[in-house]
Parts: sequence; C-alpha cells; structure tokens
Amino acid sequence: MTQSTRRTVLKSATLGAAALAMGTRAKAAAADKVVIAIIGTGGMGMNHVRTLSARSDVEIAAVCDVDSERLAGAAEHVASTLGARPKAVKDLREVLDDPRIDAVWVATPDHWHTPAAILGLDAGKHVYVEKPCCHNIREGRLLADAVARSGKLLQVGTQSRSTECVQEVIRRVHSGEIGEVLVAKAWNSQRRGNIGKTQPGEPPANLDYDMWCGPAPMVPYRSNLLPGIWRWWYDFGCGDIGNDGVHDIDVAVWGLGVTTHPERVACLGGKYYFDDDQQFPDTQYSVCEYAADGSPDGRKKQLIFEQRDWSPYTQEGYENGIAFYGKEGCVVMGHTVGWKLYGPRNKLMAEGSGQADLVAHHTNFLDCVRGTQSKLNADVQAGFQSATIVHLSNIAARTGAVLHFDPQTERITNHEHAAALVGRKYRSGHWAVPREA
Repeated sequence: MTQSTRRTVLKSATLGAAALAMGTRAKAAAADKVVIAIIGTGGMGMNHVRTLSARSDVEIAAVCDVDSERLAGAAEHVASTLGARPKAVKDLREVLDDPRIDAVWVATPDHWHTPAAILGLDAGKHVYVEKPCCHNIREGRLLADAVARSGKLLQVGTQSRSTECVQEVIRRVHSGEIGEVLVAKAWNSQRRGNIGKTQPGEPPANLDYDMWCGPAPMVPYRSNLLPGIWRWWYDFGCGDIGNDGVHDIDVAVWGLGVTTHPERVACLGGKYYFDDDQQFPDTQYSVCEYAADGSPDGRKKQLIFEQRDWSPYTQEGYENGIAFYGKEGCVVMGHTVGWKLYGPRNKLMAEGSGQADLVAHHTNFLDCVRGTQSKLNADVQAGFQSATIVHLSNIAARTGAVLHFDPQTERITNHEHAAALVGRKYRSGHWAVPREA
C-alpha cells in the first residue's frame, strides 16, 4: 500500500493531510482485496469459509454448493461475519462467469477437484484446490497442462507446506543435518468408523444429486455415500491414503528431494477389519522406488506409506507422521504436533513443535495472486507428485501387482488392467469432463 510522505506543516494542514492519507490507504486496501468464491461448503469447505471470513484482505463474493442447506449456512456465516451476503449458487458455472471474481477455492469431493479446477483456470481464475488435486493420474497431467496454458496460479491444499515447523524440518533435512536421506516413511494410524451396508435409495430433497455426481458415472444414491463417506468409494474418492495420508506423503516426497514420479510401486493391502460397503483398503503398506536419475544425489530412493484405519494407537509418538532416514541420523515428525531429530546412537539433537497452519497457506496463495510473493508453497507439480503416489498405491493394492511406471509418459507399462486405472470413465457428454488441451 502507498505510504504518505511525511511533511513538516502547520497543525491544520497536518490534520488535512492525515485525513487525505487515510482516504488513500482505504482505497488502496480496497484495491488490494482479492475477490474470491468458495466452491463446496462441506467439512473442509466450511473451514475455508470461516477462515477466509476472518480476513480483511479478501471479499467473498460467492459461495457454491449442490446441498441447499449447506449453501444457506455458508452464505449466512459470510453475511453475519462480513456484513455483506455473498451470491449463493449451486452451479459452479455461475461463479466462473462472474468477471469480478479473481480466485476460487475448490473444496468439493475428490471427483470434482480436477474438473472444477480446470474450468476455473480456463475461465481466467486463480485456483486453490483441495488435496488430492486429482482423482486419478491422468487428471493430474491434465491439471498441470491447464495451469501451463492458462498462466494462472494453482495452490494445492496441503497446508503443511506453509507450516513453519514443517518448513524448519525440511530445511534441516535438505541442509544435510542427518546426512544423505535415502528412505522416507509416512503413516496414518487412527480409528475410523464402519459405514455399514446399504441399498440404493432416494437422495434427500436438499441435495441436487445429479449435479453432485457431475462428470463421474451416474450411480444410484446410497445413504452411506454422503456426507464425507464418498471418500471410500472408487467413483468419487481416493480412500484414506488420499484423504489424510496424502498430507504426510506430500511432506515425505518434499523431504526426500525427488523431483519426479516413482518407477516401481508395490502395495499390499485390503479390508482386514471393516465388514461394510467401503471399497478402499483399511490396511495398506506401500513401497515406492525412485530411479537414481530422478534424485539429485544420484541414488535410488524409497518412500514407504503405512495405513491402519482401525488402529487407535500412535506410532513413534504420532498418529499421523513422517520419518526421514539419513546416513547420520533421522527425523520423526507428526502431522500437526512436532518433530525430533536424532543423530548417531539415537542421540536427540533437536526438536520442535507446531500445528498445521491453514492461515499461512491461504496467505501464501493470496500474496502470489497479488504479486507480492513470487512462489507458491504447494504448486501443481508438488500436488501431482504426492497424488500420483496415492493413485499408484491404490492401483497396486487393487491389482496385486508390482507396478512398473514410466515417469515420463506417466503410464504403467507391465500390467494391462492396472494401466487402464491410470485414468477413469466419465459420464458421456457431461460439460465438466476435463478437456485434453
């Protein structure tokens, strides 16, 4: 914002100059406001509504949801907090057609992440999209291509990348405090609930189910599909590895220092505990191997992911965590708790604490939109890398195969059925099917 030049003047002139300066600053503040819309006002979407409503540097011009009750609640929260009621619509195209809107938050179910984000980019909007940024590997490529052709910014909602204590760990790892790191491990251990077994039924009156399905196949509504339970269904979610696990996988990839996708992935897993309708594994052990030429150290590297959705205990002190194993020590850290760095003979060398910082992640994105900061903390490449591990792990568990993956062509080369799962089937002719170019 423009600062008024200080001058030595008479008291009356000073008062006049001060009044003028206040007016100038107010106009500059208004000009600096980023006009935004929030698409999807469910769990995480409502977190964004509450957090962004507390900011003075944004104007929430619109909220969008296919559930009329959630939509009304989000609009009311913005109105009561900011004193101005946003436009409330169920069709995201109405949001994207508004020329005033600079940026959109996409906090929909996973199957809408890439389609909505691409539509937003192609409409000239900057995009903040929740994790995982894509429902499948092919969508990740299409999303990256859309960012490149649009010239717009895209931030993925892995807020650990903007969290100071996590950034400190990565700085220490990358500076060599534990020596060369060859293996990183991420894990997700927590007690989830049984979603039961249901038969197809009628959706509730407040839900536009056709719009909710969008470009995904139109399957019968079930009562254990919403809210939030869509995560456990192949057509709409990516399992818990793509829900909570992807946060820790993202940090593991970041610390490991790899810049491409893995070349081999094996994953054993399945439903060991729950007897219900959910389709993804409740127990999962994935190992990803990176080629030496994809590593700045010139060595092969390994990333491991463990998941136990029935396990109510912590591992190495953390329910959700990451470990980096170096030649001279290791770091163990929690998703939103803290970290410990150990040297030779398990000597504790350093430690820290801190929680995931959503506000900082928003600020990084908004500052980049304004042009006052030059680098996104979680760009499309970072989001695509971590999401690809999610999808390859799920495909390996589903097929029982050790997958050979070509990081250049982004194809599975040794298993026909697995190769078909790199993409997905869409509803024929739907307006939101991601465009190829």
